[in-house]
Parts: sequence; structure tokens; C-alpha cells
Amino acid sequence: MKVAILGAGKIAAKMAQTIAQLDDVENYAIASRNLSKAQTFADAWNFSKAYGSYDDMLVDDAVDLVYVALPHSHHHEWTIKALNAGKNVLCEKAFAANLTQAREMISLAEEKNLLLAEAMWTRYMPAVKIIRDIIANGDIGEILTISANVGDKIDMNERLMKPELAGGCLLDLTVYALNFAAMFMGTDIKKISASMVPTSTGVDGQDNVMIDYGGGKMASLFATIYTVTDRSGFIFGREGFVQVHDIFNPEKITVCGVSGYKHFVRKEIFVPKQITGYEYEVLACQRAIADGCTQCFEMPHSETLAIMDQMDEIRRQFDLVFPFE
Repeated sequence: MKVAILGAGKIAAKMAQTIAQLDDVENYAIASRNLSKAQTFADAWNFSKAYGSYDDMLVDDAVDLVYVALPHSHHHEWTIKALNAGKNVLCEKAFAANLTQAREMISLAEEKNLLLAEAMWTRYMPAVKIIRDIIANGDIGEILTISANVGDKIDMNERLMKPELAGGCLLDLTVYALNFAAMFMGTDIKKISASMVPTSTGVDGQDNVMIDYGGGKMASLFATIYTVTDRSGFIFGREGFVQVHDIFNPEKITVCGVSGYKHFVRKEIFVPKQITGYEYEVLACQRAIADGCTQCFEMPHSETLAIMDQMDEIRRQFDLVFPFE
């Protein structure tokens, strides 16, 4: 499978590093708005082609999959252009700036019978099945509460501070916590209550989100762009809980039981060794394309739309509108 990458930034380099170590997947083309930058990137990661224009790359008939590694504000435009050029697409998270854009992107992919997948890498990882099996086995009983925190010191990143680039904490970090809750609690939500602390540019710098699922079930989520947190995720049941060590990229899963007022460790599970963690989404796309699917089983369109809907509601409560909306 020949992969082409739109954008030559940090996340594109991580994807290139990943693909370079995969069998039957090739770093084929890289596109930047600057040809010199594209060529430097191509030389670094052994790409066959370097383009100084996104449009030029999209007319290359050899491309099997386009990975959109651009700012959130550009996902809709270039995913649409890639699909119209007949290309399968893996689009970085957050999938789009809003639900309306996401619906248009997915509708076009289905109309053209092309793969369109969201690169929410945590959805594709082996840890997801491990945790779901623990829950299904009844190890922690009925789930009542999920909590998660996501923090990274990225406030110095100019892109994150710009409203015109759909900056802020929500689409970059809080989205991980929302996906964590959705994976194990579902998306049938009764109420969302959200608050944020704005940056000097007006985008959200820190977020608190409480989700009420009804029936006494809830999720409590926190994210910040100002500091690194432990990024722990907890799934609390009546008979115990699961701790996921780093929901960004799970390293270990601890299953705890309860005895009176105390908890005890039942078992610890270490996730399989990986390249970077990005390989799982790439291989999922490869399988989906081979099967003629327009979506990946691990992150179906319905889940992408559900998370986008949640983020639209959260921004409504933040009173945060991007300039291009």
C-alpha cells in the first residue's frame, strides 16, 4: 500500500517513522506547501516522491491512501479534495472542526465508495480489546463511572493558540478523554456539562467535562495544554476498577478488586510491544481497503460523528466559535 502524507510537520514525521518499519506499506509521497521542505522530509524518510503542492500530489495515480496531517481547520477542505481525487483517506484527529464538516466528509466518502477513517490512534490499539474483555468477563462488575485526564505542555505551540486554526484544548487533547469514555461507556448521553479556562487568544486552555449517561452512570474528564499530567484513565465498577496507565498510548492495565474500604491489585497486564502505536490505524486502513470498506471497524463513522456532536455541544457551552464557522 502506497501512502501519501499531506503536511510535513511533527505528526507526519511520526507516521513516516512508523510506515518505514511496516511490511507491505510504503512511504510513497510527501506534500508540503514548500518543495524544499517536502524534499528534505522525503530524504529523511525515504519517500519516492516529494511535492511542493497538495494538489499536485492528489493527482498522482499511484497513491493508495492519503494521510491528512494538517491543522484541524484544514481537515475538511483537504479530505474533500482527496476524496474527489479518488483517494482513500486517513484523517488525523480531531476529524473535523465541527459536526457539519464531518457529515459532509463521510457522505462524500460513502458516495464515492472510498475509505475514510479518523486517525484516533487509541481506538485501534490492542489495549481496547484487552479492556473490553476484562469488562465483559465481569471482573469489575457493572460500570458506573469513568474518569480520565489528558495533559500535555503544548501551550507554546502557535497552532494551538490560534482560533483560525481551530486551536485550543478540546480538539487536540480533550478529544482523547471523550473517546476513552465512549469506548467503554458508549455514546448514549443524557447530558453534558462542560466548562473551560480561556487562553489569551480566547480558545480553551483547560477543560472540565462531566457526562451524565442516566441510570447513575457518569464520566468525569479533564484536559489541559499547560502541563503534563499522568494521563490516567479509570473505569470504576461495583466490584472493582481498571486503571489504564496513559490513555494517550496505554503502557499497562491494572485490574483492582475491592475489599471493604480498600482496593487490591488483581492483575497487571502489559500491552504488546509496538513501533509507535500508529501502525494499528495504518494496518486497519490496509485491511479495510482490501475488503472494499468505506470505514474501519475500529473507528466507524458513527463513532466519529458521535464524538464530533459531543464536541460541538461542549463548544456551545464554552461559547467558542471558530472564525471560519
